[in-house]
Amino acid sequence: MEKLSSILKDYLEHNEIEIIENAFAFAEHAHKEQKRKSGEPYITHPIAVATILAEMHMDGESIAAAILHDVLEDSPTTKGEMIRLFGQNIADLVDGVTKLAKIQFEDKAEAQAENFRKMVMAMANDIRVILIKLADRLHNMRTLGSMRIDKRKRIAKETIDIYAPVANRLGMNSIRVELEELCFKSIYPMRSRVLKERVDRVLGNRKEIVKKIKETLEQRLEQENISGRVVGRQKHIYSLYKKMADKGLSFAEVLDVFAFRVIVNNVDTCYRTLGTVHNLYKPVPGRFKDYIAIPKANGYQSLHTVLFGPRGVPIEIQIRSEDMQKVADSGIAAHWLYKAKNDSGSNSNAHERAREWIRGLLEMQQSSGSSLEFIESVKIDLFPDEIYVFTPKGDIIELPRGATSVDFAYAVHSHIGDKCLAAKVDRRLVPLRTPLETGQTVEIITAPGTKPNASWLDFVISAKARSAIRHHLKKLKQEDAVALGRRLLDKALYSLESSLDTVDNNDLTTFLESLGLTDLDELLEDIGLGKNIPILVAKRLIDPGHENDTRRPENERRSSNRGKPLMLKGTEGMTISFARCCMPIPGDDIVGFASSGRGVVVHRRSCNNVADFRKKPEKWVDVAWDKNADTSFPVNIKLDVTNQRGVLGNIAVNISDIGANIINVNVEENEKEGMVATLHFTISVNNRIHLAQVIKRLRVLKPVIRVIRTGA
Repeated sequence: MEKLSSILKDYLEHNEIEIIENAFAFAEHAHKEQKRKSGEPYITHPIAVATILAEMHMDGESIAAAILHDVLEDSPTTKGEMIRLFGQNIADLVDGVTKLAKIQFEDKAEAQAENFRKMVMAMANDIRVILIKLADRLHNMRTLGSMRIDKRKRIAKETIDIYAPVANRLGMNSIRVELEELCFKSIYPMRSRVLKERVDRVLGNRKEIVKKIKETLEQRLEQENISGRVVGRQKHIYSLYKKMADKGLSFAEVLDVFAFRVIVNNVDTCYRTLGTVHNLYKPVPGRFKDYIAIPKANGYQSLHTVLFGPRGVPIEIQIRSEDMQKVADSGIAAHWLYKAKNDSGSNSNAHERAREWIRGLLEMQQSSGSSLEFIESVKIDLFPDEIYVFTPKGDIIELPRGATSVDFAYAVHSHIGDKCLAAKVDRRLVPLRTPLETGQTVEIITAPGTKPNASWLDFVISAKARSAIRHHLKKLKQEDAVALGRRLLDKALYSLESSLDTVDNNDLTTFLESLGLTDLDELLEDIGLGKNIPILVAKRLIDPGHENDTRRPENERRSSNRGKPLMLKGTEGMTISFARCCMPIPGDDIVGFASSGRGVVVHRRSCNNVADFRKKPEKWVDVAWDKNADTSFPVNIKLDVTNQRGVLGNIAVNISDIGANIINVNVEENEKEGMVATLHFTISVNNRIHLAQVIKRLRVLKPVIRVIRTGA
């Protein structure tokens, strides 16, 4: 506590220190019987967490909350009591950091995901929650040695997957680096030790050349009257390991770079310094980055350049101001330091960017179906290698590397993403899946009635885009399921000479309550998704005493499905799908089956897989083709042809001439038949008549030996 007090006296008011001392006395009493795994009194942990925050000059409320952060979980103290003693703000911070200890989960992955979701919600109320949590995790990692090896590795894995990237996203570089080093040491102790020994040995041999380059840089700055300091940047063990693993580089290749940082007084001097070092050593083309004009997502600002040093040795140089250096180390924590000095400067920038990120997390959290889906999206968002593109008005949009026009559209606004029809990059139309590059200007073309496409999930990169598309598709599927459920229930009621309009409201309410549903749409959605059998629901609605017995005689079950068939056009939406095994098209004799979670799956009646449903007639849905079906349907055909030049092009032209579209084609060389090849086409046709015309057209071609439709 003495070390903490001495730090606090340097920057906090007396009344704030008094509250912290009261928090210490309270926490010491609450934890008096508790010990850590190492045998130390438990109070040493919260004091260490508070000290980490004090070293970053966090405010008094954060320090007090850090000291109290385990009190609610580990003692009988209530939040109400904490509010009375320390005020609402400190109590809310402590509550935000408290873990989900009492909730049981199926597995540790789900527990980790739900804990992170709770942390995001708490961060939204007060961003200081995450800073206390990071300091808590950092001290736990520093004292991990007393844990069992398996537990040590599990905690380290969670830390490197979630907490280190969060620290990076918030610009807290010093905490991020230490977390990564400690995790690497816990997960791969042997690799960490060997790599550290080699680095120490190499750096020892390079002292002279490092000293010479540093002196040369300092002399040139002095000649140009630039006030600044030059420091050597040490490569961290984990970052070296990652670079070796990710890029397949040898140890010598990774360490064959000398790294320095030049810290000056202001932004203007940063650019003057850049010109000075470029005159001293030649710059490597394409290796300059200006993070001052375009800061990173976490608020980080600096100029990066690579130079050809003495004997062609590459020199990496970062140039930044003293203010930028503080933000680079402390990220959003620097906000409180400047706030305390009544000078937010440009450093509130990191704080605002962090708030913007958290707002994005909340948006994703609301549209995610589960904690695991949410944390998957967040992980994507935590590992971006950024690119910077422009809107037509010149605004800068930051995106992860590999992002597409759809990612850009959602980054601008969710509504633009939802209505995205096409994109222009540097005034030229490009496919939506085309990866963007830094410096491009992107214009999104929207149209009313346009909706997100499920295929976009195959190429979007950003977490916001993925989350928004999934949410929309989920909502679309729900709407489709309700519409299909209504049609299926109407059909079942019609077969019993009834309708939804004539069902007694009281009977409907009682039935919904018995299923634990709140309204009719929920029931219709369950029917549409195949979770409830329409004929059984219909019988219960018109005869409340009817039992939900699927073991009735088969003839009764079959008769219950009779009546007007469900008419299909092929445009019914996501809850009616056409089986890929047999690819039914209009004109085929078809049968539908209710599949739980998928809705109705339509097969050709001659399909081999239909046999699987013969003993489940309650799943059958009577379907037929609507005479107005005017969309196209995929179908497979197989051709045996004489293997000669131009045969594939000839067949493709003929398929196109008759109005069919080629979706896919595969060529199979037939070794046994010599000059005979087999072509497998997936084409889209309107109906059986259209397919017959295609087959007839192909059969008369000279190279074609045989053509047939394939599929179960």
